[in-house]
Amino acid sequence: MATAQKKRELDFSDFPPGTVNTYTRLVCLACIFDLFTKQLGLAPRTAYSEIKRHAPTAEELTASEPLRPYFDSEERHPRCPYCNAAKRWHARLDTYRIESGKSTDAPRRALVKSLPKAEDQFTMLESRSTKRDIFFAWLDALGRELDFTDDAWLITAARHMLERKEPKTDWAGIFENVRAVRRSQRLSEGWEHEGTRLYLSPPLYADALLIQYLVSRSQAHGGITFEGRLTLVELVRRLRYSGQLEAQGITERDQFDVLEQLIENLTGGATAAKLYFLVDRRDFLDKVKTVYSHYA
Repeated sequence: MATAQKKRELDFSDFPPGTVNTYTRLVCLACIFDLFTKQLGLAPRTAYSEIKRHAPTAEELTASEPLRPYFDSEERHPRCPYCNAAKRWHARLDTYRIESGKSTDAPRRALVKSLPKAEDQFTMLESRSTKRDIFFAWLDALGRELDFTDDAWLITAARHMLERKEPKTDWAGIFENVRAVRRSQRLSEGWEHEGTRLYLSPPLYADALLIQYLVSRSQAHGGITFEGRLTLVELVRRLRYSGQLEAQGITERDQFDVLEQLIENLTGGATAAKLYFLVDRRDFLDKVKTVYSHYA
């Protein structure tokens, strides 16, 4: 079983960290077959043929709130929240959201080329977005991954930020022994690794503070950063006094305008970007056959 499962896994090791997000969604085939056979009056064989061609949208597969017949569950033996069908009626759809870019386009094309083509076991969907929206989707995924009860999350968040900034650097290796991240007084740009400490230039350190503030501000009043718990006023004041607002050409005085400009500079704002959604339909196709045998 373990070997079979291993063969089903896809290899994303050639993709820079943070550029691929995974979504797993369950779909209730009892709901779908009942719709086609009872409400639409189709014969089981016709329903089976139609359901095999079922092509969900990227929104249906990744939305925070799934709609029927899709649902999410971490239970070992879940039941459909709509019709109470047992696990044997459920199919899993794994979706991999891949950010488009110079560092991902080549490995994405190579991965797609290596996948089996029979029966549309895999489908690729495309979606247009903005760099800002992609950034906040990444930030949301990062927030779900972090353990805010352990202070080590601060270093983890800084590592994820650096992985997006410099995807070709082996950050996993660098951070293996890092116990502290500090602002460098010597560097004007870049970073420096010494023993268990990583020194960031003021611009990179400011980006780390902003990422930490944004990802943690919903956890408690203000955001938690390397500089402690900061309100927006305190964050803006620190960045202003450190010269980072002036360095970024931010002259606004209102704290919310400053935050918007910081985010604009960090993310690329409304610049157009493209997303690819690779949908693994193998479990879906297997389960559709099983359910059809019951109806037939």
